[in-house]
Amino acid sequence: MVENSEVSFQPETAEELAKRLELPFKDYSILNRALTHRSYLNEHPEALEDNERLEFLGDAILDFYVAAWLYNRFPEMSEGDLTRLRSALVRTEQLATFAMQLQLGLAMRLGKGEGEGGGRQRKALLCATFEALVGALYLDAGLETVKKFVEPLLQSAVDQILESHKDQDPKSMLQEWVQSQGLNAPRYTTIQASGPEHNKTFEVEVLVNGQVYGHGIGSSKQLAAKAAARAALKSLGLD
Repeated sequence: MVENSEVSFQPETAEELAKRLELPFKDYSILNRALTHRSYLNEHPEALEDNERLEFLGDAILDFYVAAWLYNRFPEMSEGDLTRLRSALVRTEQLATFAMQLQLGLAMRLGKGEGEGGGRQRKALLCATFEALVGALYLDAGLETVKKFVEPLLQSAVDQILESHKDQDPKSMLQEWVQSQGLNAPRYTTIQASGPEHNKTFEVEVLVNGQVYGHGIGSSKQLAAKAAARAALKSLGLD
């Protein structure tokens, strides 16, 4: 609905978002910055900074906090399993899911073209906005507030990830299956790349013994390859 009426759409203000999510911001300007995509900055010179620096900070904070949370949450889990689980929790798709649960798309400040192109639903942008929000929350209210904000999201996600084995790398799982069948190693081929240089979308197919087993789409070749491997596993009844 949002993408079809982007011209008349008015995003939530920083104050409205903070109230809806019960976020204790004192400085709304930093929250505004967290919601500002560079496409908006290009069209609104009065906006002084986009959210990329906050995204960088939030990414580092999430890596640290998720690692610490998992360490305490699963005291018997091995280092390798903790690493895989952390990767599953901080990957683009999962952080975008958190952003969708919080309806951050309603508050994102996007340029006209980005908004009309479906930017409010684009996983890469949702992920970046979530990371920037975490960075802003840390600067404004501290790590304890970040903990209160993030922990309920992690708690609900980790059970689902473990239940569906999403912590396991699909490329590794496909490789193990191929080896067990005595087949040649999977080969990943990029068949299409589209979109502007700063926001490309890649389509990758995975072949085993010359036969296509799955297709995947992602904002990087690596993510698209993982999606292709996941599709192959699903077609084989292994996912």
